[in-house]
Amino acid sequence: MRQIESDVRSGIRRRLVRHGMPAYEDERVFERVRTLLQHAADGRDLDVLLLPELLGDEVEWKLEPALKLSSHRPAAGPIILFFKRRVVLPLTRWLFEYSQENFKRQDRLNRILLACIEELAVENARLRADLDNLRK
Repeated sequence: MRQIESDVRSGIRRRLVRHGMPAYEDERVFERVRTLLQHAADGRDLDVLLLPELLGDEVEWKLEPALKLSSHRPAAGPIILFFKRRVVLPLTRWLFEYSQENFKRQDRLNRILLACIEELAVENARLRADLDNLRK
């Protein structure tokens, strides 16, 4: 099994080199990057990240795939909402479901990218601390 995984990774590495990523000619560089990205994607809880905490209000950066119908009109609002729920929403349900699935995929990708950035920041901080210790 390990040999199959190694062959697959080697094939991916060679393909990336062929298509313009010469840094991956060094297998150690490729393996380090692959390990870091794999850990960011699978090895950690994507809901436990520092950057979202620093960004503050989730409304500003988090995708919200849920459909919320509301109205600011006190008198006509209930009639408009009834029309939207009973007529418009059933006619566009397929678009809503398609969009909702895309929002979920995009949200997962965003969280993985945030995890990757955080992994790189942690690794950079460790390397900086090691470098500072060597200078002392």
